[in-house]
Amino acid sequence: MSNSTRAVIFANGEMENSAAVREIILPNDTVIAADGGAHYCILLGITPDVLIGDFDSIAGTVLAEFQQAGTQIIQHPARKDFTDLELAVQHACSIGAVEILVLGALGARWDQTLANLLLIASERFRDVDIKLIDGEQEIILVKEGMAHKITGKPGDIVSLIPLSDHVQGISTEGLEYPLHDEPLLFGSTRGISNVLINSSAMITLKQGALLCVIIHRKG
Repeated sequence: MSNSTRAVIFANGEMENSAAVREIILPNDTVIAADGGAHYCILLGITPDVLIGDFDSIAGTVLAEFQQAGTQIIQHPARKDFTDLELAVQHACSIGAVEILVLGALGARWDQTLANLLLIASERFRDVDIKLIDGEQEIILVKEGMAHKITGKPGDIVSLIPLSDHVQGISTEGLEYPLHDEPLLFGSTRGISNVLINSSAMITLKQGALLCVIIHRKG
């Protein structure tokens, strides 16, 4: 098991450009497969450090293969209160991860996609930086009282989506349409399709939480 403070979780949703995933994973990352996310590990030739879930989406032969390769197997009952991804995030936090990259968390099923998007906003994970990555797109949570730096290329699309009626005091630097200590209203599309004008931007807010979606230009 790696002693890294960063974990990479493979979920069981859809994954764009899975071949590029190898460039994301660093040698010291702790790799966790959430149930059917194990199939992406097989596809990429990666042996996860941990395989967790109720294992309703993988065959027993896969379990045996990874167990023989040294993967820690953590099985939960089918009747449980958490999705396999949430169990994986909880486990990553329990082993000291302070940064978590989640791959394959979007698409396939809308109920799980929406739940996964909101999962990163849980107060239980306030002290952990969680990023959902789907091909050229990444999703992070901008938290109150903290400055968030995002990076990319000029022309990358940046959208800010408020998660409640009380998202106040938003300020941005490095975006084409700046905000200066302003609110974004829940259900409003004002924060959609902003544009990165430099290689980085800063986002701060005084109250509430924002989902920040960054769509990187190809090439």
